[in-house]
Amino acid sequence: MSSNPQPQTIDGPRPFLNSPVATGPVTTSPVATGAPPLIVADRLVKSYGPTHALVGVSLTIAAGSSVAIMGPSGSGKTTLLHCLSGILPVTSGAIGLQLPSGQIRLETLDAAGRARLRREHLGFVFQQGMLVPELTAVENVALPLMLNGVPRAAAERQAEEWLVALGLPGLGERRIGQLSGGQAQRVAIARAQAIDPALVFADEPTGALDSATSVDVMTALLHSVTGRGRTLVVVTHDINVARCCSRILTLADGRIVSDQQVTGGRR
Repeated sequence: MSSNPQPQTIDGPRPFLNSPVATGPVTTSPVATGAPPLIVADRLVKSYGPTHALVGVSLTIAAGSSVAIMGPSGSGKTTLLHCLSGILPVTSGAIGLQLPSGQIRLETLDAAGRARLRREHLGFVFQQGMLVPELTAVENVALPLMLNGVPRAAAERQAEEWLVALGLPGLGERRIGQLSGGQAQRVAIARAQAIDPALVFADEPTGALDSATSVDVMTALLHSVTGRGRTLVVVTHDINVARCCSRILTLADGRIVSDQQVTGGRR
C-alpha cells in the first residue's frame, strides 16, 4: 500500500477573504506549522461487502484549518467525510479527534456514542440544508441547542444572534420555504454553529446554488468557522469552492491521490 503523496502548492485567487492568513503547509504527516492536529486518521478502510469505498486513507488535519475534499463520483469523498464525522463507522483503522473536552477515539464509539458526539461537538451543513420546513429559521437554529438541554428562550436568543451575524436580521420568523436558497443555507450554517463546535463538516454546501450565491455562502461559512479559529472540512465538486480553503485533498478509488496547499489560503 503506497503512502499519501506529499503536498503540492497551487495558486488560487482569494477575491472575498480579507482576514489575515496564517502561512505554512498542512500535511498528512505530523503538523509542522505549530497548530495542533484536530483530526488524525490512520489507515481508514470502509467496505461494503466486496466493495471498498476507502482503502487505507491516512491524514492529519490541523486545528483552525479549512480542508476541501474533491474527487469524481464514487471516489470516496463523501464516505471519508461521513467516517471522519462519525456518521458512518469505519471497517478498520483509527480516527482520533482532539476536542476541547479531550481526545476521542472515534472508532471505539458505538452508534449511540457517535450520535452524542455529533450532537454535542460537531456542526454539519448539507447540500439541501436538511432544515425542518415546519419550523421557522430561528427555531431551526435553536433546535440543536435545545436538544443539548438549553432552555428554549435562551436557545432562541442565541439563534437570533447567529442569524444576525450571518446577514439574516429580521428573517427569524420566516419558515424555510419563505427564504431563498442562499438564505436557507445561511440558516443551515447558523444551525451548525449554534453549539459552538470545534469542527464543522460541510457536504456540497453550495451544490444547489448558482455561482454568485455560492460565493456568498462560502464566504459566510469560512468567516463563521475558520474566522473564529474553528476547523472546516468541505466536500465539493467545485474547484472554485475548493480554492477558498487552505488545502485540497483529491480522492480516486478510495485513496488520496493529491494533497495540495492553496497559496495564500486560510489556515
